Amino acid sequence: MVRANNSGSNPGPADIKQSSGSPSAPSHPVEIPANISVRQLADLLQTSEIDIIKQLMRNGVMANINQVVNYELAAAIATGLGYQPSPQAQTIRKPGGTVSGSKKEQELRSKELKGLKLRPPVVTIMGHVNHGKTRLLDAIRQTNVMEAEAGGITQHIGAYQVEVNGQKVTFLDTPGHEAFTAMRARGAQATDIVILVVAADDGVMPQTLEAIAHARAAGVPIVVAINKVDKPGVNIEVTKQQLADAGLVAEGWGGDTICIPISAKEKTGIHELLENLLLIAEMEDLKADPAQPALGVVIEAKMDKTKGPLATVLINEGTLRLGDTIVVGTTWGRVKAMFNDMGKRVRKVEPATPVEILGLGTVPQVGDNLKAVSNESQAQKLIEKRLAERRQEPKAVNLSNLYDQISTGRVKELDIILKVDVQGSIEPIKGSLEELGTEQVKVSVIYSGTGNVTESNVMLATASKGIIIGFGVSTGSRARRLAEIEGVSIRSYDVIYDLISDVSNALKGMLEPSYVEVIEGRAEVRNIFTAGKKEKVAGAYVTEGKVSRGASVRLRRGEQVLCESSVSSLRRFKDDVKEVAAGYECGLGIKDFNSFQVGDVLEFFKTETRR
Repeated sequence: MVRANNSGSNPGPADIKQSSGSPSAPSHPVEIPANISVRQLADLLQTSEIDIIKQLMRNGVMANINQVVNYELAAAIATGLGYQPSPQAQTIRKPGGTVSGSKKEQELRSKELKGLKLRPPVVTIMGHVNHGKTRLLDAIRQTNVMEAEAGGITQHIGAYQVEVNGQKVTFLDTPGHEAFTAMRARGAQATDIVILVVAADDGVMPQTLEAIAHARAAGVPIVVAINKVDKPGVNIEVTKQQLADAGLVAEGWGGDTICIPISAKEKTGIHELLENLLLIAEMEDLKADPAQPALGVVIEAKMDKTKGPLATVLINEGTLRLGDTIVVGTTWGRVKAMFNDMGKRVRKVEPATPVEILGLGTVPQVGDNLKAVSNESQAQKLIEKRLAERRQEPKAVNLSNLYDQISTGRVKELDIILKVDVQGSIEPIKGSLEELGTEQVKVSVIYSGTGNVTESNVMLATASKGIIIGFGVSTGSRARRLAEIEGVSIRSYDVIYDLISDVSNALKGMLEPSYVEVIEGRAEVRNIFTAGKKEKVAGAYVTEGKVSRGASVRLRRGEQVLCESSVSSLRRFKDDVKEVAAGYECGLGIKDFNSFQVGDVLEFFKTETRR
């Protein structure tokens, strides 16, 4: 094996074998500088760093993504991938654009990177319920915690670190992909790598597909841990086929997804899994500057009865020290104490390290950003700035304002979460939607599945700033309430033509306003009272939502709707009131209706413009 290095002593093109799957004649011209890193070469050739490294490994060359190869070696790789290379000594292609290769600019770039140091990778474990996520976390912790510290794990702070071959790895112990996405929804990218746990005896399940969608939306590498391989009769190849159908093709099948067979119960395959995490971390070149003021993100927060507000924070950049003044979201404080994942007090915390902090004024939210500042005055100014930014945040994307947001350049991609009634509806609807994209905006279905709209779907839409489209499905009450809080647009259809037409018209700014009925509350008639000579009042118990005086009401008796009118009077005991919430009794009258019966169901609703 030959390792590439910065000195330029690389093998020549004669040492590079052509890939067996490469074209017989190069067709795409590409200019390559005299020296280029593996990362830059992958960007230039529009492929992944892993593909470039594999090409090098197949031909006896070992290199990580930061190491530099000379023109001859890079040109040979490009030729093998179907390009026609030519020398280009003046520019170096980098992710995000090209920069001059002058000595002055290279020195400036070197100075910027001087303070950066390698940091541990941050890993989140996701997957379907009962596939072994918790047991895998326990197995990793037990096999990597030193014997002297085995009894020292005294608390759960939502994250912990282990050592693998002398290198640290940070694991976020989140309760599924909801917390993972909650952080993304607030602009926090806390995870570098996702481990997707799939049980070999169960295969790819609905939550597995959701986890894949969440990880892809975050743009992080996915490593698959095929768990429960110790069970008799399991067929790993069947699971790999299901993963391939979901877009994760295993390396052994010609793809680039690392799939490791493990048994969390028997603790087999764990070390190999961890070693692959380190390999990916090396390729990702994860670095941070510990000399900078601390920046971090909240991964857990709670109010402790004796200690007050506690926040578990993952430090992303810089070093957090005891006594630092910090702003977390829109609250602030001074760091009075810090506890690591072993429950031990620490005085400083470096990048990619989790810590529990004591000293904040109020409990922050998951996903809130932490920033260390020099004093209280700066803290107050930063909080005021953040509050002002929140007030000026652009409206959530919905079909009604989509054209305006496209026209102003705020939206360049419409992300859609698609939920349908039957599997056969997914591909035709997905294909039709994605064909609607224009030069100004791309339409992308980032997740599709069957069944009703769930809270997880809403969180994915929140994090991705997308919309939810349902076909032949309904939306659960909890998901609906969450969508209202987060400002997520949910559109439901029963006719494919209407669905496609609405999205198409929205992209062109021609969508006509439509109206939907929103149920505000429900009540059950439990008694009937006489009020005056002719009027009758229902004694009702509010079972859901609320009832308001003047609200539109529909009275149901069994399956039959007897009337639609409005609430003419509303009382609690002897007092006239404006509204009554769920869990309370009230007396109410309905305009032009007196024929109440015990057991009647009242639905209170309003009509809104659909977004």
